Amino acid sequence: MSKTQKKKGRKNKTEKGDFGYFKSEKKRRILITAVLLGVPLFIFFTMWAYNGTRNTVWTVIAVVGCLPGCKSIVSLIMILMRKPMDEGLYRQIHAHQGDLVMAYEMYMTFYEKSAYIDAVAFCGNTVVGYSSDPKIDANFMAAEAQKLVRKNGYKIDFKLVKDLDVFLERLDSMNEHKDSLESGIKFTPDERYPGYTRDDMVKHTMLNLCI
Repeated sequence: MSKTQKKKGRKNKTEKGDFGYFKSEKKRRILITAVLLGVPLFIFFTMWAYNGTRNTVWTVIAVVGCLPGCKSIVSLIMILMRKPMDEGLYRQIHAHQGDLVMAYEMYMTFYEKSAYIDAVAFCGNTVVGYSSDPKIDANFMAAEAQKLVRKNGYKIDFKLVKDLDVFLERLDSMNEHKDSLESGIKFTPDERYPGYTRDDMVKHTMLNLCI
């Protein structure tokens, strides 16, 4: 977790981009889906027992009420298909994180392709990611993500690598040259996100491309 995140008081809440997000999100979506489906089903069976027939307006209300739950099931299935990041890998990367703004456990989706990205580091215009997915089209994913982040007003160069050693070396280098990488870059804070640095905003923009 970055120093900026700590200042925002998010230590105890697992959010998108944090290690453990998939595990936490699975529990959250299971609970939401259970509630969204449980309420209309409770109404349906309760009113069926009370009226002695299903042919009432309450059945229609219950059926319509199940629609949000059905939508939530789709969302739940998508997150259940995602494998959490290996804790050993996280610790290995985190040891090289230093003062960099990082995002973990990212499943990035585009119309053409989707892929899992273990970690991404943000420092000025330099953004570097690592993916353990052997099937990832790294060049495509990096190019599409870079294009969309730039459209949102943040000029970045995004490189996605599949070699962990190369990624760790880049993290060390980015930490060593952090001041120079971030110097001279103009940034106007977004009043919707008080306290966010430019690196935080780039991270936020990229996370919007992920489930």
